[in-house]
Amino acid sequence: MVSEAQIWAWLEDVPDPEIPVLSLVDLGVIRGVEVCDEKVVVKVTPTYSGCPATTIINLDIETKLHAMGVQNLHLKQQISPPWSTDWIKPEAHEKLRRYGIAPPKAGSPNCPRCGSANTELLSQFGSTPCKSHYKCSDCLEPFDAFKCL
Repeated sequence: MVSEAQIWAWLEDVPDPEIPVLSLVDLGVIRGVEVCDEKVVVKVTPTYSGCPATTIINLDIETKLHAMGVQNLHLKQQISPPWSTDWIKPEAHEKLRRYGIAPPKAGSPNCPRCGSANTELLSQFGSTPCKSHYKCSDCLEPFDAFKCL
């Protein structure tokens, strides 16, 4: 029998399809794991309604857990409460910066490359709908920033 802790550990290895430096656990979309008898239930909350990565996320979870021997798996979409950037693990913020994405922050983000607060919004939508596109006025580099949700 597999434990909840083991399932969580395996899910730590499943990268987010849009931001591969973060695991699904880092991102906070895995909301719960239950092991009851021979059945494993994983609760997943999409980052927003209609997120195009949801299908891939579910497939990646299934692929990983099936590869680890979990046969009786049920993925449960949990939409309440809605996902929040508050659910991104604090240690994942540094992973985002190193990857070139400003982590969520109230107000204008700091540039993930040079750290400057002198940044300018270019577009409400970046490479994905949950991010905005900015430019650093000091190093002149463009970057995405997670929207606070």
